[in-house]
Amino acid sequence: MLVNKKLIKNTRNNQELHALERRYLSNEKRNAEIVKGSAEVKISSVEITANNLQEALYFCHYKWLNKQKDFFYIEERIDHRKATFYHDELIDDQLIEIFNGSEGNQSLVEVSDHDLREKEEFSYDRLAAVQYAERWWNDENPKYKNFDVNCTNFVSQCLHAGNAKMRGYPNRSNGWWMQNNNWSFSWSVANAMTSFLKNSKIGLHAERVTDAEQLKPGDVICYDFQGDGRFDHTTFVVAKDPENMPLVNAQTYNSRMRYWAYEDSSAYTPNIKYAFFRILDDTSSK
Repeated sequence: MLVNKKLIKNTRNNQELHALERRYLSNEKRNAEIVKGSAEVKISSVEITANNLQEALYFCHYKWLNKQKDFFYIEERIDHRKATFYHDELIDDQLIEIFNGSEGNQSLVEVSDHDLREKEEFSYDRLAAVQYAERWWNDENPKYKNFDVNCTNFVSQCLHAGNAKMRGYPNRSNGWWMQNNNWSFSWSVANAMTSFLKNSKIGLHAERVTDAEQLKPGDVICYDFQGDGRFDHTTFVVAKDPENMPLVNAQTYNSRMRYWAYEDSSAYTPNIKYAFFRILDDTSSK
């Protein structure tokens, strides 16, 4: 990856360049490099402000061909950005922060083993779940309600595509479900999903493991960017790199085949904490 280290060092106050520097260092540690990249811009709206400024909202679709050892893969990402012009001169261009948005006010979810009349065996179709994540990472499935902060809703859809059954309706603080234009907090809120996966014992359930390399395609990672005990983001594992580390798909900042650690995210902080969940299958060996 071609990066001017001196430029990065002299602009430490720029949050995006901090993220770029972290990506460069991460790639060095992984023995990975960007062989080729491209960006496609699509303008969504242009407005004139009271100060006679032009503000353009746009999407930037990045594609990178990554090489790690003898492994090549394409990573993609969608950034929401705002460019500001004065008399046709660009004076500002910035990433629109979305992680600060709210998925909901509930941070906890109660899980009851009495949501099912009988304890049903859960057969997890990892392939179907990963195929769903690949199909919909940059699109909205009209079968579901979608949100501005959509990361956990997207992961729930992937799990449901993998044969995970909903339960708990209509109690929003119980179970895991979306139906009749309503949904449980665990379906759509990162912190509530983390709590659900830690506590669920029947149907969709998981084992929290200590290391990212213990995960495989079809598993889930939850992110506490501030390290304050409240999880903010959720991603879905779709592949493993040559060092057996996860590559993930996600929404909100739509991403495909992104390295799991999110060190190149503007939301990243040195206090970040992760929760790694291996989805359990009752019908096969773990």
